[in-house]
Amino acid sequence: MDYLESNQQELETAYPYTARDGKCQTSAAEGKVLVSQIHNVQAGSVAQLKAAIAQGPVSVTIEADKTVFQMYSGGIFDSASCGTNLDHAVAAVGYGSENGQDFYIVRNSWGASWGEKGYIRIAAVEGKGICGIQQVSLWPSTN
Repeated sequence: MDYLESNQQELETAYPYTARDGKCQTSAAEGKVLVSQIHNVQAGSVAQLKAAIAQGPVSVTIEADKTVFQMYSGGIFDSASCGTNLDHAVAAVGYGSENGQDFYIVRNSWGASWGEKGYIRIAAVEGKGICGIQQVSLWPSTN
């Protein structure tokens, strides 16, 4: 996030997420967005994380080293066996509800063949959250 405070970034419409490995196309960068402030999300609160996501993508940290997480292929992920020892940064990009279960929509960096085309829906529960998603979260304000 410190880098983003002094280096302008692209809009997603100009440089879309492709969910696959590759090289950054920095030579074509126009720099449209500059972060002016970084906000910490109150830990342990579904309401606070949802409020932050409503402002835009939120950097969240999760535990992703367990097989149950790595083998995710779809649906709302609601397994406490995922753990809460944070080891992987991802982007929470939305939230929703299905059959009475609230969830976060999270974009992973493992490509479109993982999860739901590179995304996972993680159940929104109070406390540390599934995979520890509600322990360490940041979102930027932009100019």
